[in-house]
Amino acid sequence: MTTAKVVHSVPLPSAPLQAVSPTDQARADWGKADRRKRAFDVIASSLLLLLFLPAMLLIIAVLAIFHPGPIMFRHTRIGRHGVRFQCLKFRSMCVNADDVLAAHLKANPDDLREWVQTKKLRHDPRILPIGCYLRRSSLDELPQLFNVLMGHMSLVGPRPITTGEIVNYGDDFCHYLSVRPGISGLWQVSGRSDTSYDERVALDVQYARQHSLWGDLKILLRTVGVVLRGRGAY
Repeated sequence: MTTAKVVHSVPLPSAPLQAVSPTDQARADWGKADRRKRAFDVIASSLLLLLFLPAMLLIIAVLAIFHPGPIMFRHTRIGRHGVRFQCLKFRSMCVNADDVLAAHLKANPDDLREWVQTKKLRHDPRILPIGCYLRRSSLDELPQLFNVLMGHMSLVGPRPITTGEIVNYGDDFCHYLSVRPGISGLWQVSGRSDTSYDERVALDVQYARQHSLWGDLKILLRTVGVVLRGRGAY
């Protein structure tokens, strides 16, 4: 006697299964990491604004009383995906800073070379007396916490650059555009103004390629020590 063979049918899915490519998976992972970073930025910057509010009010009062003029300095910088934004700082320079700089560079060739190479001067004649302290302590950058809340910047990222600095990045400019510029970053904890511009570009590119939330936390912790020592700030 022959036993009949029972065949069980398995219902097929109504739509064909689609494989997830490594590229799609990488985009999804990057999107999740970006959302975590943004959430951290919003929460942390809000708490920092509350913490530093008394200091910010004191700085505003001193500037208003002893150095009449704009309280804030606004400068156009390049953000993520090439979007321009107004980067905020407490004013640390005299009102006629551009005229003072032009006259100083004309009379001091050595400082002119330094300015061309780094866009900074170790002994800058434009800086107000309170401005020296604000810059060395990095308190002049506290208003950038508002830039973080508005989504222009991150707590950690490349240093925000101007249109005139794009040429210094060459083919690596695309890496700069891939992330939000930061209040702090690898450059800020690696010597700041004591480093060359080429080193700064290399640090920005390294951050853009390898950044992570854990890495941001480590940079923020290192930032505290750098600020307290005033290393590379002028």
